[in-house]
Amino acid sequence: MPEETTSQTSVTQVQAPVTPVAKSVSNISLKDFFIPISIVMAGALMGAGFFFSGSSLTGAPTQVAQNNQQQPTAADTTEKIDKVTEADHIKGDINAPVKIVEFSDFDCPFCSRFHESMNQFVEGSNGEVAWVYRQFPLEQLHPNAATVAHASECVAELGGDEAFWKFTDGYFKAKGAGDATPVQTLISKLATEAGAATAAFNSCMESGRHKEAIQDDMADAVETGGRGTPWSVVIGPTGKTYPINGAQPATVIEQVVKLAIEEAK
Repeated sequence: MPEETTSQTSVTQVQAPVTPVAKSVSNISLKDFFIPISIVMAGALMGAGFFFSGSSLTGAPTQVAQNNQQQPTAADTTEKIDKVTEADHIKGDINAPVKIVEFSDFDCPFCSRFHESMNQFVEGSNGEVAWVYRQFPLEQLHPNAATVAHASECVAELGGDEAFWKFTDGYFKAKGAGDATPVQTLISKLATEAGAATAAFNSCMESGRHKEAIQDDMADAVETGGRGTPWSVVIGPTGKTYPINGAQPATVIEQVVKLAIEEAK
């Protein structure tokens, strides 16, 4: 419908800083737990059309285009997103009319900024929005990201979603504040603070048993059009989906959510 196309365009044209994925072969795997990521994008990668903020996290994003030519818009495949279930990490009510599924990398600086925006937005949403966190560690860019992702899954296994979110909020807060604590020390400290028993946590980390779940999240991100982090998909009351690309502020998140609710009427 023309109105849907117009609305979609108005949302997707708003780009924010995003950490891009690499172009490579088709399998997604992790070494031990964590072999460096290789992702094949469905369709063209829009040339070099990734978005960066330049040298400053607060700078305006710029588009890098080959030969200064306009790049084609990638097809919207967000409707392919895996269904949200009780197995997901959810902040808010799973039955909320709107869900925002974020694919994130723990060591992505843009993700740290977006995490703060999402906390701010969800807390003020009066229960209308649920936030779903899925893993998208870009190990080629952030060597420790997959380790932290696995640590968060171990914490969730041992302490449930409340522990997961305590660990996750704590990690992003620490990184956002420039905490230079070695990653193994930091994740152990945060896991303990979240209530995970040290021996059980260490055993879980050594087992690598959550690597398949992390791979599934990564595949879901790529399938829905994720080309970097953070990458988010808003699921409206009718199931219609809307992309949010990059570290958008709470005001833009609100704009997309309002659109999803309005179009469901």
